[in-house]
Amino acid sequence: MREHRYRITLEHLATPKQGEPTHAAINFETGNHDDLFTIIDKVRSKGQFDADTAASLALGLKLFTEVMLKNRSNPLFAEINQPMRDFIGKLKTQPQAAELQTHSAQASEA
Repeated sequence: MREHRYRITLEHLATPKQGEPTHAAINFETGNHDDLFTIIDKVRSKGQFDADTAASLALGLKLFTEVMLKNRSNPLFAEINQPMRDFIGKLKTQPQAAELQTHSAQASEA
């Protein structure tokens, strides 16, 4: 399978309680059939979340769903397959945040 290849680095920056130790950074490599940078940009451009939250959502979904795709016959994913497809379809069709505000304002005026 031809795919984009990525190296993911996770750094533990802080803990909820002062004085707790942080974990050492981890790195791993993974592949995805989509360009993750393009997907992150698309989710960020919707303006529904701040940039970091949008990137977290996009990256988390893409990493998870790629594992599902590569292991589609695994019964572990059977129950979540269709709801995940529905959620991603809904996410893709979300209007830009500015459009949401316009529609909300128009509904309030009516």
